[in-house]
Amino acid sequence: MYIRAATISDISELFSVRMSVKENVLVTLALVTDEICADYISNRGKGWVCEVEGSIVGFAIANLQGNSIWALFLRPEYEGRGIGRQLHNTMLDWYFSMTDTTVWLGTDANTRAEQFYRKAGWVETGRDARGEIRFEMSADDWKTLAQK
Repeated sequence: MYIRAATISDISELFSVRMSVKENVLVTLALVTDEICADYISNRGKGWVCEVEGSIVGFAIANLQGNSIWALFLRPEYEGRGIGRQLHNTMLDWYFSMTDTTVWLGTDANTRAEQFYRKAGWVETGRDARGEIRFEMSADDWKTLAQK
């Protein structure tokens, strides 16, 4: 298992991973174009991929401009191996090295993702009209959690 910074040339594999998930399914692929993805990993923030035997099996993208987590996804067959946690921690370490601003994310309720974020120490701060949960992580909370 190898985690590295995502590059523009990884985008097609990122979409492949994104479309493989069973929960938090992307309903309309047209909403997320190659150009939008490139902007997030090159201008708005930074992304990381996890490779196993030369194939990308997961990725994470932090949006520094929007103070949010834009993506954290794994191929379903790689869940439960600690890959998501390593991508998550790498992403938050980078994010909080760049700013002390609280970061947020949204995810569907009653999913593995919801449980993952709760276990990782994220705090639920509300729900949108669709019922998607908004979680937040402060710099102080991350520093405390990262020391454990």
